[in-house]
Amino acid sequence: MGVSTFKGGVHPYDGKDLAKDQPIVEIKPEGLMVFPLSQHIGAPAKPIVAKGDHVLVGQKIAEAGGFISAVVISSVSGTVKGIEKRLTAGGTIADAIIIENDKQYETIPGFGEKRDYTKLSRDEIVSIVKEAGIVGLGGAGFPTNVKLMPKDINKIDYFLVNGAECEPYLTSDYRDMMETPEEIIGGLKVVLSIFPNAKGKICIEDNKPEAIARLSEMVKDEPNIEVLGLKTKYPQGGERQLIYAVTGRKINSSMLPADAGVVVDNIDTIVAIYEAVCLQKPLVRKILTVTGDAVAHPGNFRVPLGTNYQEVIAAAGGFKVAPEKIISGGPMMGIPLFKLDIPVAKNSSSILAFQHDQVSAEPTTACINCGRCVAACPENLMPTLMMKAALSKNSAKFEALYGMECIECGCCSYVCPAKRPLTQGFKQMKRRVNGERRAAAAKAKAEAAKKAQQEEAKKAEEVKK
Repeated sequence: MGVSTFKGGVHPYDGKDLAKDQPIVEIKPEGLMVFPLSQHIGAPAKPIVAKGDHVLVGQKIAEAGGFISAVVISSVSGTVKGIEKRLTAGGTIADAIIIENDKQYETIPGFGEKRDYTKLSRDEIVSIVKEAGIVGLGGAGFPTNVKLMPKDINKIDYFLVNGAECEPYLTSDYRDMMETPEEIIGGLKVVLSIFPNAKGKICIEDNKPEAIARLSEMVKDEPNIEVLGLKTKYPQGGERQLIYAVTGRKINSSMLPADAGVVVDNIDTIVAIYEAVCLQKPLVRKILTVTGDAVAHPGNFRVPLGTNYQEVIAAAGGFKVAPEKIISGGPMMGIPLFKLDIPVAKNSSSILAFQHDQVSAEPTTACINCGRCVAACPENLMPTLMMKAALSKNSAKFEALYGMECIECGCCSYVCPAKRPLTQGFKQMKRRVNGERRAAAAKAKAEAAKKAQQEEAKKAEEVKK
């Protein structure tokens, strides 16, 4: 039917032994809760509460700001203190709703009550997912309800549940698979009810044999659901790589998975869908791995959205020693942190803390044209030539080399013996190109408007004559 993996990729030390056997622990935060209005791909959410309002767990506090946007739900009960600018894990300053947690955790009516999804229509399910504020919980943050509304539902023949969890050190999806397999299967059944021609595939890297065995046993009598073991290789969990590994189909940056007849969702996203549709629980939590050799007690935690990172680290026993490097996310695609006074958001995935910063400790030298980056690139690009274009800020050359197809996975930087910051250079160039495209589009729009005005004026003059 397809292939078991993809060309390129790397095999970094996975570091999963630190936390993979630690059951998920629930955190009850004590401090102020911060809910950024931008914790998803698309337009920021629009607040619908004001200072002084009392809110409950599960209450909508911000509505979607557009078609590609997502609502924000309160994870605690308490009082709205206001809307303020706050730092996010991505390093940006964003508007956020601040709520003083009363620690009572009073919920909205019906929160947690069972509901039969088979009595719901497709539109009702999609609406529930939208109003629950669910986005891709693997880190991308794309609004899930949009994924569930492709142009033609009949053309979707694969629904892939991404359980690869290929980023080193991360183990939260693995714990989901071990602790809540019924909810994973239940959530997959919910989404399959939307797509009449789709088969469900739960895709797991083969370094997680216990999860593969557990879920395989549970779906053995399900005709539309199958568990697939994939080769352990980074970035096997990348959307394009996963689709190719399972179906043999290729997509690029100008395509959506639905264009190839596929929809992909992360393991925890599927659990969130089950909770929203079948248990009437909107998205109010995130499961995070807190790990690394500087963490006292690495583990996995169910954290209310809006919780301060410092409280999450405290739940893991704090630091054994002061870490040289802290990362939000995985070591390959995560974002280095310079402050911990930031909130847990929907697109948070883990907190890693290391005693030593091995990357910055190694000097950068000149490219030796060894070609290792070319062999490792899962998109079959030419990182050596792309970096030359990046250094010279040559956008046209970068685009001609298909640089915009870079998925920023970090494989090239990982294998580079010269320790060149290839991925960082490509990120900057992609932002540059996108900025130039926006500027060109705005200029063209302005010129078109000006031309239209001139034509209208000319017509008006002709009428006068």
